[in-house]
Amino acid sequence: MPSTPSLLSRRRCLLWPGCALAAPLLAGCGTPATTTRGEVQAAAVSPTELAQSDVNRMATIAMRANLDSLYLLMDKLYRRNPAEWRKGLEPGQLPGRILVGQRVRDAVEQRTPWPALQGRRDIAALALALGPEFTGDRVAAVICATADMIITAHGGKTEFFLIDSLDAQHLYNAARNVESAVWLIAQRRGADGRPLLLADEIGPDGRNLSFEREFGKIIARLDLLAGVVAEKLRRAAISYVQGLVGGTFLQFLPVR
Repeated sequence: MPSTPSLLSRRRCLLWPGCALAAPLLAGCGTPATTTRGEVQAAAVSPTELAQSDVNRMATIAMRANLDSLYLLMDKLYRRNPAEWRKGLEPGQLPGRILVGQRVRDAVEQRTPWPALQGRRDIAALALALGPEFTGDRVAAVICATADMIITAHGGKTEFFLIDSLDAQHLYNAARNVESAVWLIAQRRGADGRPLLLADEIGPDGRNLSFEREFGKIIARLDLLAGVVAEKLRRAAISYVQGLVGGTFLQFLPVR
């Protein structure tokens, strides 16, 4: 009569197929992913950086990133609102979203007033661009006005050196202004009941929140820089007091 397998042998027989299937999965978990999502790129060192503190450099990088975010948002808004960039073309001119976008970039970089904003700057320009009565290229107006407001909050500069100073409250206020602009874009309607600009969308076909995410990056950079500037001033005051205390009470004493 054949012998009956032990309980341990039975368990091994039952577990073996599962182990064979799990082995490749476990091996895959230990293998590093080959997909990359980019890497941090540092800018080349320039002689002008010798005249910049760490905060100056951070403010310069943040400003460049914020302007690039606005240009990206401009392109996204033009894609969803093609009627806007067509308003900026002259009769007989070749149509082109890229052409109009380059004009907006030039106006921002050169700090040239956008004609449709009627000479208004900063928050006055932003209020006009987001008003229901505005009939010009709303995308261009919003991007130019927002950029001008952010640059104004930085003392009217896009690059910063040791002689420059930043106001933490102005940076904080700029972040709140961007939040207000995002809310107005999402909530305000024109006379026809349609949104002033088509941006984020949540519907049965999917969710598109890329606009909110990009605006959120701008807000986060402004808030972080405001905190760094405020902390810099606070630490300067503390260091000054420490110097006074140290100079008075922490003198070396003679030992002979």
